[in-house]
Amino acid sequence: MKKDLGVKPYLFPMPVLMISTYGDNDVVDVMNMAWGSICAQNMVSLNISKGHKTSENIQKRNAFTLSIADIPHIEAADFFGIATGNKMSDKFERTGLTATKSQKVDAPIVNEFPLTLECKVVEARDEVYGFHVIGEIVGVLADESVLDESGKVDPSKLNAFVFDQFQNGYYAIGEKVGQAWSTGVPLMKK
Repeated sequence: MKKDLGVKPYLFPMPVLMISTYGDNDVVDVMNMAWGSICAQNMVSLNISKGHKTSENIQKRNAFTLSIADIPHIEAADFFGIATGNKMSDKFERTGLTATKSQKVDAPIVNEFPLTLECKVVEARDEVYGFHVIGEIVGVLADESVLDESGKVDPSKLNAFVFDQFQNGYYAIGEKVGQAWSTGVPLMKK
């Protein structure tokens, strides 16, 4: 029997995304968020609260980078979701992480995160549900250590983790359990 839990944002897994932007004087700001996803072949969709420093920076610079957080940097990644750049000017420096300016967009790349999407803002607007941003992916950077022999990202090497909306936990991912567009083929033959 199923129990009615009411209205909750219960999807699993939720990504742990690091949005990196530049603020005034090129101050690096990184925000941890789960309310984002790929929405087209070369587009991402983000829903951010308007009051975040990241929202302000995106409006000023029309660019951001989106990185996958990894387990070796989970402490910094979680901190980026706790601390606010509106009140903590040295937020990024406290983590000990480093950043490099993107060659494609006006945003920083956190060097320690293994996978980064460089994005330019296509649309940013206030909605009843928050500040909605659509970004065009103009480049993807990956550490060689997370690539397989054919040069593709190997998810098991990313050391990524996901967020659970149920109990606010982080969970490691990486075990492959099937192959898309292949595992279900036997049912096509019935």
